[in-house]
Amino acid sequence: MMSIDPLIAAGVVLATAVTDAAYVFFNAAVAGRQRVRAANWSAIWYLLSAFAVISYTQNALYVLFAALGSWLGAYASVTWLVRRAETGTIRHP
Repeated sequence: MMSIDPLIAAGVVLATAVTDAAYVFFNAAVAGRQRVRAANWSAIWYLLSAFAVISYTQNALYVLFAALGSWLGAYASVTWLVRRAETGTIRHP
């Protein structure tokens, strides 16, 4: 049976949470037609995903931690964008 290293599991959750947040911000930049910001978020998104992918290809059980991190990252970043929109600090195209 494959064992789970709690530190690696936490790293996968964190890496995928931040990766998903970067993806959300990438999409917001694309929707806002902000080319440089979109390109920067795209590069960050790919760099962050490397740790999680490498980790869970070594042990398929880490995919569950990746899914959890993905959910948390998307939820938190969309919440942040909604709050910014409510306060009027986001420019709309």
